Amino acid sequence: MIGALLGIVLLIILLILGVPMVAALLGSVAIGLYISGQWALVIPQAMVNGMSDYTLIALPLFVLAGVLMNVGGLSTRLFDFAHSLVGWMRGGLAQVDVLTSIFLGGMFGSSTADIAGTGSITIPAMKRAGYSPAFSAATCASSSGVGPMIPPSSPMILYSAVTGTSLGALFLAGVIPGILMGLIFMAVVFVLARRHNFPRHGNLSVSEILYTFNRALLSIGMPAIIVGGTSVGVFTPTEGSAFGVVYAGALSIFIYRSMGWTAFYKSCVSAVQLSGELLVMVGLSGTLGVSLASAGVPQALAGVIDVIAIGDSYFMRLAALMLLAIIAGMFLDPLIPVLVPVILPTLIAFQIDLIQFGVLMVMAVVIGQLHPPIGIASIIAGRIAGVDQIQVFRANMPFFIAIILFTLVLMAVPELSTWLPNYMKD
Repeated sequence: MIGALLGIVLLIILLILGVPMVAALLGSVAIGLYISGQWALVIPQAMVNGMSDYTLIALPLFVLAGVLMNVGGLSTRLFDFAHSLVGWMRGGLAQVDVLTSIFLGGMFGSSTADIAGTGSITIPAMKRAGYSPAFSAATCASSSGVGPMIPPSSPMILYSAVTGTSLGALFLAGVIPGILMGLIFMAVVFVLARRHNFPRHGNLSVSEILYTFNRALLSIGMPAIIVGGTSVGVFTPTEGSAFGVVYAGALSIFIYRSMGWTAFYKSCVSAVQLSGELLVMVGLSGTLGVSLASAGVPQALAGVIDVIAIGDSYFMRLAALMLLAIIAGMFLDPLIPVLVPVILPTLIAFQIDLIQFGVLMVMAVVIGQLHPPIGIASIIAGRIAGVDQIQVFRANMPFFIAIILFTLVLMAVPELSTWLPNYMKD
């Protein structure tokens, strides 16, 4: 137990000092297992086991598909389509930002990729139209949270690999919450637009909607084909990820001719770098989980949660676990491969629905990416807008409150996450 505690303390200290996550994880795992005398044997074995899950094949493929669609200019086509649908409303550009994130969320599958793909377009456009830089960045940072929820989702892939939960079921579980979250953000923008008298941008034009829809149709089709094909059993999520790469590459290179072979090569290099970093962290996180499990940390955590939870209540235990996840998410990025191996035995002991908790863990990831001290989504959006993270967080408070309330609803109504997977299974 002493070695495990020292490992956790070392991990926190290294993260506070700004040490990269990979180095911090390796240091904490090594010190914990060295004290227990198992480090020389356990570290390589646990790392290989952690990265050997078949589900993880989908991760680099979906990352590559997202990079190809971003570099290939698909985000611009989808932005134009979203603008034709909602740009005429008061606060229309903010609505366009949210709607574009809903379209692109399923393609990029992560908040940072969504911000990189849409933020460079929407934030400058909103600033030119008279929106404050802080509000522009806050809208983009919050709406990017839709990305990890709507499939294909990198956090869902990591969660599936760690817990053994069906990736297809997790993809389906995120559809309804992801769409609802996008609609809630649009409602928040609507209220703020009326309160602050945000400008309108153009007029509603059916011909413009049809024109932009025709240009964006093939781009919108990729997540629909992947989710639909996975749902009806045409292909597995892993096979769907390979299809996504071929589809995105063919669309960008041969059909739209928006990407040359040099850009394609650079996209592959970028995807390899990102995927390699994620997979190494998955392996180290699995090793950390083995170390903590051998020290009895999950059992101790279950005892603490039993004390915190009021009565023998599923909701209160779930709330205690989510509180832990949200706090950890403010410091850990990525959160899922680090925390879930530690709490998985506790989830099983308390009979927590792993599909519902997968959706909730993605919500914890979204909250952590918005909230200081790390808040990577707020940092990236703030840099694009030219404002600091604190200004973005202040402007983000209406969206942040909406996210917290929606998380409570997902906890209280598990059917929002589990109905679609159960329906498709039946």
